[in-house]
Order: sequence, then C-alpha cells, then structure tokens
Amino acid sequence: MLAVLLTIIGVGLACLAYASLVERNWFALRTHRVPCLPTGTPAVRVLHISDLHFRRGQRRKRAFLARCATTNPDLVVGTGDFLGGADAVEATVDAMTQIRPRTSAFFVLGSNDYYGSTPTNPFKYLVGPSNRHKPKGRPNPWRDLVAGLQERGWRLINNETANLTLDGFGPVDIVGLDDPHLRRDDLSVASPRSHEGFRLAIVHSPDAAPALAALGYDLIVCGHTHGGQLRVPGFGALVTNSTLPRTMARGLHRLDGAWLHVSAGMGTNPYAPVRFACRPEACLLELVPREETGTQAVPERMRSKQRR
Repeated sequence: MLAVLLTIIGVGLACLAYASLVERNWFALRTHRVPCLPTGTPAVRVLHISDLHFRRGQRRKRAFLARCATTNPDLVVGTGDFLGGADAVEATVDAMTQIRPRTSAFFVLGSNDYYGSTPTNPFKYLVGPSNRHKPKGRPNPWRDLVAGLQERGWRLINNETANLTLDGFGPVDIVGLDDPHLRRDDLSVASPRSHEGFRLAIVHSPDAAPALAALGYDLIVCGHTHGGQLRVPGFGALVTNSTLPRTMARGLHRLDGAWLHVSAGMGTNPYAPVRFACRPEACLLELVPREETGTQAVPERMRSKQRR
C-alpha cells in the first residue's frame, strides 16, 4: 500500500514539474485551413494571437512571437488578455508589434487587460467559471496598452465595426466586441447579414459566439478559455470558464453555419503557471473559398515543435 501511495505521489510530482517547467513554455504554431470565403476569392492568411499574459523577462515567448512574424500573415487579430502585469505594457507592445501583417492588425481587450490577476483557490476554480461581474484585481494600465499598439498601427475594435479591403475582395465586414466575460460587450453594433461577402467577428470570450453566428458572421475568433489549460487525455478540458460545451474549449468548430476558432492562448495566470496536455499556441488560419474543401475544415498542422 505504501509503495502504491509513493508511486501516485511520484507521478503527481512528475506531472506538476512537466506542466510548470516544460509544457507552459513549449509553444506551438498551429495551422487550420478554414473554408469560409465566398466562391472565387483568393486565400487569406490570418494570424490569431490570444491570451498572451505577457510579463517582463519572458524571452522565450517574445522569441516565439518573432517566429510567428515569419508567417507573413495578411491580417493579424488579437483577442485580448495581452497583459500579464501592470509593469509589462512596453514589453508587451514591443513583443506583439514584431508581427507586421500585409494589411491590418485588429485587437480587442480581455478581462486581464483591465484588471490584474489575483490569487485564487484552485479547487474553487475547478468547480465552475469565475465571477464575471465583480473583478477583484487592481486596475491595469490598459489605456497605455491601447495607445502603444495604436501608435504602431494596430486598431482597437472594441464594440466597433470596420470595413477592410483585401486583394481580390469587396469590402470585408468586421465587428469587434469588448469582453463578454465582464459584460462589456455591446452586441447591438453587430448587424445581421445583408450580402454574400465575408464577415469576421473578433471577441475575447466565446460566450458571444452563438449570437454572432446567428447574425451571419462567417468566422468568429476568440480566446479566453486557455483551452482548459489542464486537460485530461481522452476527456478534454477540466474547466473552460465559458458557457460553450467543453468540446469547444479550443480549436476549430462549426457553430450554426459559422466557423468558430477558439485559441488555447499563449500564457497563463501568474498564480497558476501550469499547462498539461494543452500547449500554448498561436494559430495561422488559412481562409479559403468554400468550394475548395466543401464544408469540412482541413485538419490542423503543427509548424513549431520546439520547446525553447
């Protein structure tokens, strides 16, 4: 009996060491091909970055973002939670703006851009989603973050719409929502479909995705869930912090006629610096016309397998 107990403790410690020392720094660049564009339009490469939780001194994460820049995306979207600390604004802006898309970069904010993280009882976290109406952390300098990104050409699209012109396209309709997790989103800015062109929705939490899909957006990109951060092989995420099913905690999914991409994100809460069976990631979405692959997405490819 003692041997069994010691074995369980040993395995647990080994998993904790792996989750905290190896996997949370083992960044992956994943690729998904998404058949969501109108017939006859050229392919578009969208780099999706989410939940960076950047802190000063994170050289590996900065180096990974530099590798992401080599994908030469047409468009970059950031779906919030850039900041990992109130003192990390300049470092975060420098790291993110290494990526220079061919056309534009859009971003929305997440709860941890507005408020810093606080120590949390891990058992309370495992039994349900966090309180999304009463943030407890100290306010973060999110205005400085926004100003820094905007000075380098990025566009904040919180509760706003935009039209983007790409080669071979008519106008692309884009809507961005502020964080639904804090109930800062204003869905009234999103409009029902009125034409056959491509429509993109950008939002931090996937809780808004069903409403956006019902309005006729072709692709919805979001983050927030961290993919569960702790996953059990064969079961999936233990907690998603979202109202969507656990099976939608990360990856590419169909949702009422729309494509939904949920990023597992690149960072962690500083008080829970672990990942298990859920590598930190950035995702390159290769958007192609619908007829190229029918209604099915091409399986994901992983382009970066380096741990450091």
